[in-house]
Amino acid sequence: MLIMSGSRQRPHLKRPIWIIVLVSLVSICLIGAYIYPPRSSAACYVFSSRDCSIYEQPIHVPSRELTDDETAAQVVIREILKTPPVHSKNPKIAFMFLTPGSLPFEKLWDRFFHGHEDRFTVYVHASSEKPVHVSRYFIGRDIRSEKVIWGKISMVDAEKRLLGHALEDPNNQHFVLLSDSCVPLHNFDYVYNYLMFTNISYIDCFEDPGPHGNGRYSDHMMPEVEVKDFRKGAQWFSMKRQHAIIVMADSLYYTKFKLYCRPGMEGRNCYADEHYLPTLFNMIDPTGIANWSVTHVDWSEGKWHPKAYRAQDVSYELLRNITAIDMSYHVTSNEKKKMMIQPCLWNGVKRPCYLFARKFYPEALDNLLHLFSNYTRV
Repeated sequence: MLIMSGSRQRPHLKRPIWIIVLVSLVSICLIGAYIYPPRSSAACYVFSSRDCSIYEQPIHVPSRELTDDETAAQVVIREILKTPPVHSKNPKIAFMFLTPGSLPFEKLWDRFFHGHEDRFTVYVHASSEKPVHVSRYFIGRDIRSEKVIWGKISMVDAEKRLLGHALEDPNNQHFVLLSDSCVPLHNFDYVYNYLMFTNISYIDCFEDPGPHGNGRYSDHMMPEVEVKDFRKGAQWFSMKRQHAIIVMADSLYYTKFKLYCRPGMEGRNCYADEHYLPTLFNMIDPTGIANWSVTHVDWSEGKWHPKAYRAQDVSYELLRNITAIDMSYHVTSNEKKKMMIQPCLWNGVKRPCYLFARKFYPEALDNLLHLFSNYTRV
């Protein structure tokens, strides 16, 4: 065989000798590969052997065998998550108010809603007394309500009751939970576009290794809820329809929190409304939530309840300062008091974090009405 490279030539080999040499080399390689098979390479597909790691490693090895209830729950949740959302010709936001009685800021919300009647619906859960409404947008919007006790599972039950009623309207595509002390920080168009033109839910969620976080966890939640998955966050959520359906469909994880996350449980004060939803979505769809709430609360005073604003506290500067915040902050409850900071990203772009704020005393209404058109200007 003659091999040409420019003008140089290799010496001639007789054809039979060259073939014998080539066959010998190939045979040696085959014998070597059989005796010393490759353990983690593509050659395993050629040289089948018990020693090949590719054949030894399954695609997925669960850490434990799932219970029947877990398997059923995961199948349902997975199917909901992969089902494309139903597009509505008239997509709306459901504003769900969780209140003990009358809403002191109805006049402010009336001004916020005015002119956008076809893009929202209102639902009111009044747990203590029948509310007296002053706005046409709230009249006839009360749902069947039951007593709510702070810190207990009845708070989560009220949230689910609101979601259930709101989901009956197929046009409701986003669901916002608000309290009686909440006020809007922007005009309706800004809020609508912020929530409707993104594909995530704004559920507050962070890991707190301290006594007011993982210290509230109970081993009785095992095996379905492990301490590594336990999360904390404010209850005031804003979620897309897909996630709202999951909350209504879930009974497995809800039951764990109903039974084992309550005040006085094993000497711990666990509050289901602060842990159920953050833990649930951290487990089932961690990339589908923002990890912060669009409702601003000031915990800087370090008390059991957040700062509440009186009439003299309400000013244009206060409201503009809140609307300018574009970083989310969480502080752990252990001795380190570690502060976790993340930018508020909307479709990958840094934006202000908050659309609503609490807690405001009823006496602040007049000041808020006076300032509304100024501080909500985009």
